[in-house]
Amino acid sequence: MITVTLAGAAVLLPVAACSSEEKPPPPAQPQTSGSQSPVAEEPEEGHPFTGLPDADRKPVLAVKIENTGAGKPQMGLKSADIVYVKQVEAGLTRLMAIFSSKIPAKVGPVRSARVSDLHLAPQFGKPAFAYSGAQTKMLPLIAQASLFDVGDTRNGAAYFRQPGRVAPYNLFADTKKLLSAAPKASKAKDIGFTFGDAPETGGVEKKSWTVRWPAARLTFAWEEADKEWLIWQDGKKNMAAEGGQLSASTVVIQYTKTERSQFHDKNQSYTPLVRTVGKGSAIVLRDGKGYRARWERKSEDSGTTFTTPEGEPMNFAPGQVWVALASRTPVTP
Repeated sequence: MITVTLAGAAVLLPVAACSSEEKPPPPAQPQTSGSQSPVAEEPEEGHPFTGLPDADRKPVLAVKIENTGAGKPQMGLKSADIVYVKQVEAGLTRLMAIFSSKIPAKVGPVRSARVSDLHLAPQFGKPAFAYSGAQTKMLPLIAQASLFDVGDTRNGAAYFRQPGRVAPYNLFADTKKLLSAAPKASKAKDIGFTFGDAPETGGVEKKSWTVRWPAARLTFAWEEADKEWLIWQDGKKNMAAEGGQLSASTVVIQYTKTERSQFHDKNQSYTPLVRTVGKGSAIVLRDGKGYRARWERKSEDSGTTFTTPEGEPMNFAPGQVWVALASRTPVTP
């Protein structure tokens, strides 16, 4: 096995040494306000969602985005800090993209909300939540949830139909208008992620890793030249509307309990409820290796921590993080 270590040394300012020669020292010079001794600076803390330095902690915007072939290529995902992949009806998947450090001008296709979204959002405080509709009996739950509702029903002026696309995969949103409708949306804060050097042991070389749901699969393939995991869906390159293939610095396969919720679609296909509070196992992909990990989230308003089997923090590689919420034995509720 080859151990990969990321550079992260702190830089200290030099301190002048005193001379031991016998010559008398020169007369002391009067100090001015700008002649104080240099002080070592504290290293800047990286963004809590990506670990990248010099990144703004802007208000958090969470957007539900389509994730089937009919809705591709998606727009705005390249700018996301975190992308969650969650199972929906019929065994398909949908995305919740989290933006803070970089806010793209447009995002989409924007799709409807699910009950699992309401359990995931509170860890960000009270984010702005963009979506396109929800089941009628779920609307009271959205109203009570820890989020600012900037969906198309309440904030229609922020949404538009993208030319060249067919409904319902042509609904996109103007992010500036979304955030202007939620001026008190929470700014980015610690959600449990840690960034830094990879564990010295435990990593297994991996060229690719495939995550499966009942009717969808994502493959993450390591690209050594660019030090990133390229993303494929159902055997095809997952391309971005802005150009290029979607990719991530870190991929987390978080194994969760998935069960039936009280909601279902018109075809009587039940909406899965993905349990993200609790604890379980995970696989963390970074630097071309796979690491076994454990995850824990104590409550809905707290973040998710990831640790090694020995209980040490499972550091992520700085950059965009994809979190695939999966089950070891996928089921269609």
